[in-house]
Amino acid sequence: MSSVQRLYLPDESATEALAARLAPLVSGGGRIHLQGDLGAGKTSFARALLRAIGVTGRIKSPTFTLVEPYKVSNLYCYHFDFYRFTDPREWLDAGFRDALREDALVLIEWAERAGGALPAPDLDIALSYEGAGRGAALSAHSAKGQAWLNTLFPDTTG
Repeated sequence: MSSVQRLYLPDESATEALAARLAPLVSGGGRIHLQGDLGAGKTSFARALLRAIGVTGRIKSPTFTLVEPYKVSNLYCYHFDFYRFTDPREWLDAGFRDALREDALVLIEWAERAGGALPAPDLDIALSYEGAGRGAALSAHSAKGQAWLNTLFPDTTG
């Protein structure tokens, strides 16, 4: 299962608006992988999504800590960044497998650095430079991810 929706995000406010539209859909948890070159907007999107679901206070980049956990009401959120991994086994050695609960929101930047050790995401968001803005390709890899896309883009999916 892999349905893809592409859109253009002309500026950071468009990225934040997409995150705000996705926020109510992830309240029961899910896995989202964020792909893209350095500076393509992965962390900006993750911050906007976390803010939109109700995280208050500072939202730090997990580049050096590898993971930043948050809790909003009954939802646990884990924001990972695997950029510094040089070997897929590092993800396993770090002991993060327990955070991949079905009832948690898991955002992973640079998931490809964990190789095949991660389960498939519900949604993969690939961000790329596109003119002065960013292109976003949202790919569903589960029934949950497909339901999210159907809700976000009701006229073009299904």
